[in-house]
Amino acid sequence: MTAKTTSARPEPRLYLATPVVTDAAALAASLTAILASADVAAVLVRLKESDPRSMITTVKALAPAIQGTGAALLIDGHPDIVARAGADGAHLTGIAALEEALPGLKPDRIAGGGGLSTRHDSMRAGELGADYVLFGERDAQGRRPSPDAVNERLAWWAELFEPPCVGYAISLKEAADFVAAGADFVLVDDLVWNDARGPAAALAEIGTVIRNAHAAAPVAVAGQS
Repeated sequence: MTAKTTSARPEPRLYLATPVVTDAAALAASLTAILASADVAAVLVRLKESDPRSMITTVKALAPAIQGTGAALLIDGHPDIVARAGADGAHLTGIAALEEALPGLKPDRIAGGGGLSTRHDSMRAGELGADYVLFGERDAQGRRPSPDAVNERLAWWAELFEPPCVGYAISLKEAADFVAAGADFVLVDDLVWNDARGPAAALAEIGTVIRNAHAAAPVAVAGQS
């Protein structure tokens, strides 16, 4: 894992996670307009547990609408179907899952790491070759770290390490705070899908919040942290 090098910080980008997909055709039909509303780097597809063939069919149904915009398509888990589904990579939860999946994903596909509850786990994910680390997501019981804890972890990682860090935000304030702390990407899900105005309007607003937070952040000076 390489240490951080000092350079101008690019504007963070959005990472959109889908709800668990139950109707791939309906979601695919809406994604083009949704993804056009903001700068979305990647979409994390959450699959309904089923047989591999059915899950591959779901991913293939969504792929044109996602990859056609230039966004990467990642699958939440299931690294064994990534290549067959034509996905760009997988998000793995926990060090064991990441370690097991990496040989089959690298070097051609993305392997992201989450479920990193300690600094040691985060560093281990980087050492293994994770393409990004995610902080702030919910655990299996629906619990998540406090926003202050996520800010602290993002700031620590952004200052010291080269692989990108992602902050999982459940509010506009968190999205702005995570950008200020040093997140390279902001992951959003229910904040988009549950908005009464519709997901495109919600995503556009989050994109504006990220852009404004980045513009307001202090500019790093070479040689200083």
